[in-house]
Amino acid sequence: MRLATWNVNSVRTRVDRIIAFLKRENIDALAMQETKCKPEQFPLGAFADAGYEVAVHGLNQWNGVAIASRVGLADVATSFPGQPAWAAKEGADAVVEARALGATVGGTAAGPAGPRTAGATPTPAPEPVRLWSLYVPNGRELTHPHYEYKLAWLEALRRSVIGWLAAAPDRALALAGDWNVAPRDEDVWDMSVFEGATHVSAPERAALAALAEAGLTEVTRERVTNYTYWDYQRLRFPRNEGMRIDFVYGSAALAARVTGAAIDRDERKGKGASDHVPVIVDLA
Repeated sequence: MRLATWNVNSVRTRVDRIIAFLKRENIDALAMQETKCKPEQFPLGAFADAGYEVAVHGLNQWNGVAIASRVGLADVATSFPGQPAWAAKEGADAVVEARALGATVGGTAAGPAGPRTAGATPTPAPEPVRLWSLYVPNGRELTHPHYEYKLAWLEALRRSVIGWLAAAPDRALALAGDWNVAPRDEDVWDMSVFEGATHVSAPERAALAALAEAGLTEVTRERVTNYTYWDYQRLRFPRNEGMRIDFVYGSAALAARVTGAAIDRDERKGKGASDHVPVIVDLA
């Protein structure tokens, strides 16, 4: 099975690029973040024509997550246990934002988008994976309430992971997405630029390290080196002034199946690119 995660920064704006990527890279299941639309606005037809069914979670023009799969899609969840709520402005009701979507992918042979080689015998159905598409809150500033919200969000996720692994220790679990945290100094082009800023603070990094303590492994780190995000401003991409903030954390059962990983840097090029690029993981 070939999984990928991608903050697409508006699925309606970039649907053609997304479908082209799915076909070019033979992706079986894609976790998307920042889709920026309600379910009824999602371009489901384009994905269906390419052979993918899609689970969508979006409340408005902000945030939004989705999973597209051509190998089965079941048991969809639109939040994880204890996921914190956020009030967008003072006086507004706090809501659980569209930042997490879980589904079981696999168990079905590749559909119309496969087989991978013309004339080849279709591959057997891949073993299922419990895949989560996660869009971690940005945090904004270290003194902003959104930063505390971000830390609470990650802590609630950690507690959920402990529960999931306790209930099904042999399950292949993948938490994929835009984590809005650069866990190591080398994950940003210049640490001095980020002094006193979010994404690199000790509490944020500790929150990701706690996922390892809970039983997860980041499965791309040792297999590929590159940034995954470059801001649109100040020629960040041509100067390669990027950040590595998109990751795939897996259970022991998932990590044992990983045979390779890639970061598709070329997806940041050309007209209409997202500011993030896809991260790909191959599973035996």
